[in-house]
This record gives sequence, C-alpha cells and structure tokens, in this order.
Amino acid sequence: MESQDERIEDSGVVAFDFDGTLTIRDSYTAFLRWRAGAVRYHLGLIRLAPAAIAYLGHRNRGRIKAAATREFLRGVPRERLEADAQTFATLMAPRLLRPDALRIWRRWGQRRAKLVIVTASPQLIVAPFARGLGADMILGTELVFDEQGRATGAFASANCRGAEKVLRLQEVFGADIRLRAAYGDTSGDREMLAIAEEPGYRVFVEKP
Repeated sequence: MESQDERIEDSGVVAFDFDGTLTIRDSYTAFLRWRAGAVRYHLGLIRLAPAAIAYLGHRNRGRIKAAATREFLRGVPRERLEADAQTFATLMAPRLLRPDALRIWRRWGQRRAKLVIVTASPQLIVAPFARGLGADMILGTELVFDEQGRATGAFASANCRGAEKVLRLQEVFGADIRLRAAYGDTSGDREMLAIAEEPGYRVFVEKP
C-alpha cells in the first residue's frame, strides 16, 4: 500500500529569487565585502566611484555589477573562488536566510515541487547555498574565466534579472513554462512572477 507521502503529486516548478527573498540582503555584496576585508573593500568602493556615478545615468545593474566583479574578483582562480563561496555560505547561511522563506521552501519540497533558485547574483557564488537548501537547480549570472581558469571580471551571460529570468527558465523547461509558484521582492522579479499560478511578492519578512 502506498503511504500518504507517496500519493502526493508532483507540484511542478517553484522558483525563488535569492537576494532579498530567501535572504535578508544582497548576498553578492556581502560576499565581496567578506572576501576583500574591510580596508580592501572600502578602497575598492572608492575606485568604483566613477562606475557608481555612471550608473545614475544608465541605470544598468548589470554594468555596475560587472564593474564590482572586475574590481574585486579579476584574476582569482576558479577553484579558489569556489572554495571561498563554500566557506562564505557555511558561515553566513544562518545569518542571511529568512526563517519564513525556508518554511515555505521546505513545504514545497514536501509536495515534491521542483525547487529552482533564479538569481541575478553570480551562480557560482550562490551555488553553495543552493546545495545546502537541496535546490533542484540554480539559474544565475555566469562568470567568465580565462584559459588559466581565472576570473576575468566579465559575465558569460546577461544579468539574470527581469525578462532574463523568464528566458533562463524557458531554456530549461520550455517556452510554455508555467510556474506553480514564484517568489520575489523587486521589480526584477516581475516577469517571473507573471508566469506563476501563485505569485508571491515580498511575502517573506522574518530575520534570522
């Protein structure tokens, strides 16, 4: 005889934004600061001042993020970056992840939903958090590495925000993808929420 759990039907695909939704703040900024240290980070911000001023004109989040990536990560070997990302996630997950978001995440997991994190942050940096949560998939912004495996500071994909989130989901699940549910907290999640049967906008508020 099948148990009650075995009779639960697959609930489809449920997508979660990461920064500000599953977490209380931007994880990539926190990672860069943690990795650089206070002094190096503040010096880097000074050098990024021209890019920050230019952002006031173009409002392109991908460009300012790429500038920060070049400043803080250019030349770092991939293996080192992956190890640092894992250490950061281990240390910071208890301080960053929202308890109420985790409860909903686990609830969908119990319903056998396919849990997908869709984030504008670099996929490599968020990947350890995704593994710790037991995510089925993570879709994020891809970093470029040179022939020696060192970060160039460039992105291999478009900034995974806005319509790009839907495009990335469509690449994996098909052009007619309809999410069972989706959760986000900014205008950059609007398109993803629009293809969800149950859209959740800023529904998580708890802090660790």
